[in-house]
Amino acid sequence: MPLAERIVSYIPVFMGGELGRLISGEEGKRRLMAEWAHVLMHRSGVLVLEGAYADTAPLDAATRVCMDIIREEKAASGGKADHFAAKGANDRIWNSLQKLCFRDPDAFASCFANPFVDAVCEAWLGPNYQMTAQVNVVRPGGAAQQAHRDYHLGFQDAETCAGYPAHVHDLSPVMTLQGGIAHSDMPVESGPTKLLPFSQLYRPGYMAYRQQTFKDFFESVYVQLPLKKGDAIFFNPALFHAAGENRSADIHRMANLLQVSSAFCRAMENIDREGMSKLLYPVLLKKTRTGDWGRAEIEAAVAACAEGYSFPTNLDTDPPIGGLAPETQKQLFLKALKEGMSAEAFASALEVQSARREARAFTTSTRNRSR
Repeated sequence: MPLAERIVSYIPVFMGGELGRLISGEEGKRRLMAEWAHVLMHRSGVLVLEGAYADTAPLDAATRVCMDIIREEKAASGGKADHFAAKGANDRIWNSLQKLCFRDPDAFASCFANPFVDAVCEAWLGPNYQMTAQVNVVRPGGAAQQAHRDYHLGFQDAETCAGYPAHVHDLSPVMTLQGGIAHSDMPVESGPTKLLPFSQLYRPGYMAYRQQTFKDFFESVYVQLPLKKGDAIFFNPALFHAAGENRSADIHRMANLLQVSSAFCRAMENIDREGMSKLLYPVLLKKTRTGDWGRAEIEAAVAACAEGYSFPTNLDTDPPIGGLAPETQKQLFLKALKEGMSAEAFASALEVQSARREARAFTTSTRNRSR
């Protein structure tokens, strides 16, 4: 891997600071994304961005907001289980993307205005990806997961999974990218993700990972990489992996788990992207006017928030104009920033756009004509 700083347990480690200049130019960015895509598809299937956040203050701000949310949700529900841990074994915020933005759009903007995160998502999924996120805190004593693959087919039971043809098993991994942003230091004793490099290359893996033989093999050969706060890890969702056991005495392992979807597929969580965009816009408008952030940071924050794909829509009321696809929410957001549109005018434009995309306009007119 020419651009990696080093290889650890077959996993390439890239240095965020050293790649800053490379990623700021279009040619350098394309070289880097091509290498990342090659790693995720054909090599280890996992990569680490060391120092993806050179300044970890944005992560600290997001952590404070998220801990408030955790306390409030636990008080309201008494603690919730998630899809791999028993109730009370850890703390998880489902849809932390939307909750962080609604609670503190400034913290959201600073957390997601990261050109490295944006670039690795685009490297695997192409433009107009759909960001979702779930914050996870694993306390001392938190148990390890069993080896598995992830969404889409990784979240189906064996019978359902077997119903999909082999070529769909091949397709599923390129629909999603798994990532994690370390909000705390994660030495090995705290249980960072256990990984089996190259296992994404095993075609029957969505069926095989459920078998005890493969679980045992995973446990005999997996690797773990320690992470520092501000590091990021990304991996192919078909990679055999599992959260590790937190064997530490006092480390509360905290990560923002990113599950990023292709524009062409269904994301796991429903996100109120219109509501998020309304809240985020004034923050980014101010950053644009003051020049505090460059284009890369602004576009990364917008990509994590707004809907970037034109479809599905109601083509009767939202037809393509000047092209093959209607204007997206992301395009409207960036255009409004460029034009310096007021927050009120942007909110109104968003509402008009959403109304055009609704299918109800067609069904209502059809029903009225039939009477």
